[in-house]
Parts: sequence; structure tokens; C-alpha cells
Amino acid sequence: MKFKAFLTDNGVYLLEKRFLPALDKLGKTCHVYLTRDHAAFLHNLLNGHGLHSVAQFRREVLFDDYRISSQNDDRIAFAVDISLLHRAVRSAATVCCGSSSDGSNNRLQIKLVKKLPPNCTQPMPFLTFETRGYKSAVIQDVPISKPLSRTQVLELQSALETAQDMPQTLVQAPDLVQLQNFVDRMKYLGDSLNVFISKYGDLLVEVSATMISLGTEFRKMMVIGEKADAPAEDLILSAQSRSSRSILRGDAQSVQVSVKHFSKSLQCHLAKPDCAFYGIAPQGSCLAVIFQFFIPGTHQTDKSISLHCRLPVLDPGSS
Repeated sequence: MKFKAFLTDNGVYLLEKRFLPALDKLGKTCHVYLTRDHAAFLHNLLNGHGLHSVAQFRREVLFDDYRISSQNDDRIAFAVDISLLHRAVRSAATVCCGSSSDGSNNRLQIKLVKKLPPNCTQPMPFLTFETRGYKSAVIQDVPISKPLSRTQVLELQSALETAQDMPQTLVQAPDLVQLQNFVDRMKYLGDSLNVFISKYGDLLVEVSATMISLGTEFRKMMVIGEKADAPAEDLILSAQSRSSRSILRGDAQSVQVSVKHFSKSLQCHLAKPDCAFYGIAPQGSCLAVIFQFFIPGTHQTDKSISLHCRLPVLDPGSS
């Protein structure tokens, strides 16, 4: 089992400044999954609890001179502490910012190694970052779990493929920071959040307590997938009445999720997506949040980068 590559300048920027800060907010540890073509950071895909997240990159986005080999069809996966990984990338990037004595740019190498830690009798696996600057060199060893077995890798791959299934209707979210501020004000009312999504482009987020309900509604947002025109008679109705009628017509779904999970997913704004979409999976099995990234200088989707979260529901939902 071997892995060695050089992080590109863009790869260092994406990891250090955007994705690792966001992923660290979602959970302390994640699985790093490396294949011939992709690198992915996965939260909770091997268990049925908590918020699931998938950040996936084509290998050329993060790396060059990429070399990987294993008996698992050249696939390697392991668990890592995200804060330690972020610290190593940040420290190595600081040295990389300098220039070598001949004026050329430094390169940041990353590789899997086994080393014998102090006071240990068995070698342990590490993800090692190595770079050499004009006046200093940095070698940082990030401890990782034992690489996953063939069976575990197959299970992870299967979970990843399942996680790629998207809801039939996706409704664009408003500004994520604005939505985060609203959720921060609502979370003191209760631990659960009702989320309603319609084919008309309506998104309703609401917290209910014993004596009060507080929510916000966004209407006529952009819709991807199945869409429909709202009946004219619904225009004069309240948000609650409209949502009930559209659910009965089969044009909408609603689910209840944890305020904590919803708030965590909004921390993905740190990855600086260009927009986000919400959708509810069939039978209300989960709430999906899809973050979209554009090719710089355009409004075309960058298909080399993807990030999405799946929030478990607190009840079966309604459809």
C-alpha cells in the first residue's frame, strides 16, 4: 500500500483556507478516501448516526505527480483528526510560501509512511507532509488510523455511491450566513427544526415550542429537478396553509431535523461555495444540502469539486 503526491498551490489553498476549516466544524474526525482519480473527505458514512458529509475532488485539483497503489484496486482509506491535518497543512504552507535558494518554488509532498514513535514497539501509520524552504525545512507527521481493510473499503465505496443519490427537487437556499444568523436566533426555542420544500421553489424553516412558532420563508427560489407552478389560489394563503395544501397535492415534502445538525451544515459556508440547494430524499429519509462551486470567473458548475451534507430526520416526514 503506497501513496505519494505533491500538493498543488491551488490544493494547498483549497484545503488550508476553505475546506478543512469547514470540515472541522462538521466533526472531529473523518475518513480520507483516495482512489486513482479522486480524493474525498467523508464524515459518518460508515455509521448511521449524525450528519453525513462528502467533500470530493478530482485528483488534479489537489495534487500533481500523484502515485497510489494498493491491493484494494488502488483504493486507500483511513481516519484522521481534521484539526491535526489542518495544522500540518497550514505549517507546511507557511514554509512553502518562501522560495528556494535558486528562486524556484517549493513543493509540498504528502505521503503515507510507517514510523516507530517514541516509547513504542510497533510502527504506526502516518500521513507525512514534507517541504523545504530557503532557510528551513518542515516534516510533519499526522497520525492516522490503520488503513481500512478490503471489506471496509468496499463498504465505504458503497456508502459513497449511495450518498450520491440526489433528491428529485432541489431548491436554492438564500445566503448561508444570513440563514445561519436566523438559526442562531431560533435555536433557543427548541432542539428540532421543521424544513419544508416545494416544487414551486418555496423553502420554509421553522422552530416550534409549546407556546410559540418562529420561522422564515423564502419563496420562488431557483429549482433544479422536478418543478411546478403554484396554484393562483395559494397566493392569498398563509405559509402554513400553503405548505399543508402543497404536501397533500404531492408537490412538497417536509421533515424535522436537529437544529444542531442544521446549524453545523451551514458552517460549510467556510468552504466558500457559490450557492447551495436543499432537497428532501424520497420518503423523507433525509435532508440533503448540496453546495455548488463555479469555475472561477464564470457561472458554470465546477464538476471537479463537490460538497454535500445529509441530515438525518427526527421523524419519517411527510410527502
